[in-house]
Amino acid sequence: MATPTKHSLEPAPSITSGPTSQNPHFLAIGGAPAVARLAERFYHHMATLPEAREIRSMHAADLEPMREVLERYLAEWMGGPAAYSAERGHPRLRRRHLRFRIGASERDAWMLCMRRALSEVVPDPVLCAELEAAFFKVADFLRNDAQHEHVHHGETFVALSAPEQKRDP
Repeated sequence: MATPTKHSLEPAPSITSGPTSQNPHFLAIGGAPAVARLAERFYHHMATLPEAREIRSMHAADLEPMREVLERYLAEWMGGPAAYSAERGHPRLRRRHLRFRIGASERDAWMLCMRRALSEVVPDPVLCAELEAAFFKVADFLRNDAQHEHVHHGETFVALSAPEQKRDP
C-alpha cells in the first residue's frame, strides 16, 4: 500500500475509478442486503467498542440517520445504485468531514469498527481484504490533523482545533 504524501492532488479514493456499473464489489458482497448489514454492524461497533468512544462522540445521539447515509454511500461506492449521489450530490468526503479533527487515532478507530463489520459480513477473504484496503485509503484520505495537511484542487485543508469541532446534526 502506498504511503500517503503530505500534499496529494489525487481525487478521493474509491474501489474503482470507472463507472459504477463496472465495479463488481456491490454484487460480490451480496448486494443491498449485505451493504445494509455492513453499515448496521459498523455503527454497532462504533456504539459499543471502547476504542471507538471518540469517533462515536462526533455523531448525534441517534445513529440511525447516519447509518442510512452510510448504507447509500457504500452501495454506490461499491458499484450499486446511485441513490447517495441522487440525494446528496458528490460525496466530497473531505469537505463533509472537515468540521471534525481526524487524525491517525480517529482513522484507526474507524477502521477497527469497519474491520469488525467486514469480518462479520464478508465471508470471502480476498474480497474482505480488497474492501479493507480500499476503506483504509478513504479513511486515511479523510485525515485532516496537523500532521496530515492536504491540498486538493488548489484548496488547502487543515485541522480544526478541538474547540471548533462540531457534532453531526
